[in-house]
Amino acid sequence: MPKIDVYNIEGKKVSTLELNDNVFGIKPNEAVVHSALVNYMANQRQGTASTKTRAEVSGGGRKPWKQKGTGRARQGSTRSPQWIKGGIALGPKPRDYRYTINKKERRLAIKSVLSSKVLENNLVVVDNLQFEEIKTKQMVNALANLKVEGKTLVVLPEKNLNVQKSAKNIENVKTTLINTINVYDLLKYNKLILTVDSVKGLEEVYA
Repeated sequence: MPKIDVYNIEGKKVSTLELNDNVFGIKPNEAVVHSALVNYMANQRQGTASTKTRAEVSGGGRKPWKQKGTGRARQGSTRSPQWIKGGIALGPKPRDYRYTINKKERRLAIKSVLSSKVLENNLVVVDNLQFEEIKTKQMVNALANLKVEGKTLVVLPEKNLNVQKSAKNIENVKTTLINTINVYDLLKYNKLILTVDSVKGLEEVYA
C-alpha cells in the first residue's frame, strides 16, 4: 500500500496515512481516462448551434429572372445557398451530444487519475480543513503553508460553506465534493488536496 504524509493547515506533518491500493495504487489506464474525458466534455455541450436552411430564410419566393434567354445561369430563388443572404446548406441544427459509458469504465478512469496524482507527487493530504469564518486570506495562507502552487483542486467530504466560499475568489483554485468529482477536473488541476475524511470516502466508493 502506498503511504503518504498527512499535514495540518499550518503545513506541519502530523501523521502518515496508508492509501488503498485499489484506488490510489493501480496502473493508470490512459485509454480509459481519455474515453471518460471525451464523454464528460461531450455531455457538457449545449447543442444549441442552429442555422437556417433555404426554406427558413425569409424572402426568395420570386424567381430572380426568367429561366431562359438572359445568358445567365438559371436560378429559382435568391435564398439558395450560393446567394448572399441565402440559406445555409448542411449547417448545424440543435442536437443532443450526450452519450453514456460503462460505470466500471468511469470508475476506472477516476482511480487511474488518482493513482497518477500519487505517482507524480501531486497529492496533498490534510488532517482537517475547517475555517471559523469565510475569509479568503485563510485559504491563501493554508495553501502557502502546504507549499501548494498552481492549479489546485480541493476535495471535501461534505459541504463546508466557510471553506468553499473562502476559496471561491482564488484564481486557479476549485473546491468540490467526493460525490461530484470527475475526470475533467482531476486532469485540469495539477495539485489535488484531500482531507483524511475525503480519502476514506473515496476508498469507500471506489475500492
